[in-house]
Amino acid sequence: MDYKKAGVDIEAGYKSVELMKKYVQGTMRPEVLTNLGGFSGAFSMERFKTMEKPTLVSGTDGVGTKLKLAFLMDKHDTVGIDCVAMCVNDIACAGGEPLFFLDYIACGKNEPEKIATIVSGVAEGCKQAKAALIGGETAEMPGFYPPDEYDLAGFAVGIVDEKDLITGKELNDQDVLIGMASSGIHSNGFSLVRKVFLMTIEALDTYYDSLGSTLGEALLVPTRIYVKALHAVREAGVKIKACSHITGGGFYENVPRMLPEGMHAVIRKNSYPMLPVFDMLSKDGDIEEKMMYNTFNMGIGMVVAVAPEDVDKAMDAMRTAGETPYAIGQVQKGEKGVTLC
Repeated sequence: MDYKKAGVDIEAGYKSVELMKKYVQGTMRPEVLTNLGGFSGAFSMERFKTMEKPTLVSGTDGVGTKLKLAFLMDKHDTVGIDCVAMCVNDIACAGGEPLFFLDYIACGKNEPEKIATIVSGVAEGCKQAKAALIGGETAEMPGFYPPDEYDLAGFAVGIVDEKDLITGKELNDQDVLIGMASSGIHSNGFSLVRKVFLMTIEALDTYYDSLGSTLGEALLVPTRIYVKALHAVREAGVKIKACSHITGGGFYENVPRMLPEGMHAVIRKNSYPMLPVFDMLSKDGDIEEKMMYNTFNMGIGMVVAVAPEDVDKAMDAMRTAGETPYAIGQVQKGEKGVTLC
């Protein structure tokens, strides 16, 4: 008996690392001091010494049950983008610049080509966020995961000068809420999605004119990464007073997290176009409207609060960065929470 006969192929692990190196290399930043394959990743902080109070911000998350669709469709090149997005968007919400990312892949059987494909998506997400992929772990766990399944999670670290942290403390009555369009369902609510839609190849490969794609393609569209847009807003000289990444829990759970006590957010549901996939979900699943807004992003992936006089400048910066912004509401004095009308 040996390790390979027990189900763990060390040679496959070595091959995975070799295959993924070309993707990882494309994410490198000058501050990275180590090469892939070491026991840890090193990142120089020398460039940030000029900050008054350099502050590290971090985020960790996984892709969740969206992976079940990747297994069914045998498509593994985009879920890595989701993994990165879920972490770096949270860092950007705090005003941080993502610096580096580490991924963790646990699988039932290490298929080097599949692992490399997954990491290609992680690397693409890192490039979009301008974060270096400085390390990770691939754990082959036979008997714990089925041979054709895996889990994917990640961890990111960013930096911000303490004075530039986005805290919501400076929100004022009548500040404007700007929403940036999502690309689809992103990476939350898929336990409900998988109950609504039939999870078969035939169903996922069905083309819908309303979606402009097959159902499976619409569901697997990766999470948008808003790092570049938020940076562009700051570079335009606009003060971002508060920010919310619309993830699990939708509007009702996430928008209040950006508010201090005594401030209430009012969002107009008709202020932006709802993506067809959400209308389809609601009708096919007979899901009540409040539950939809309490589960999904409903077409808005990031909400930013700015002063009224900064709205046009902020939205222009977002458009220049490739995002589609909408003025979706405002902040008012009142009990902390959100009203959708």
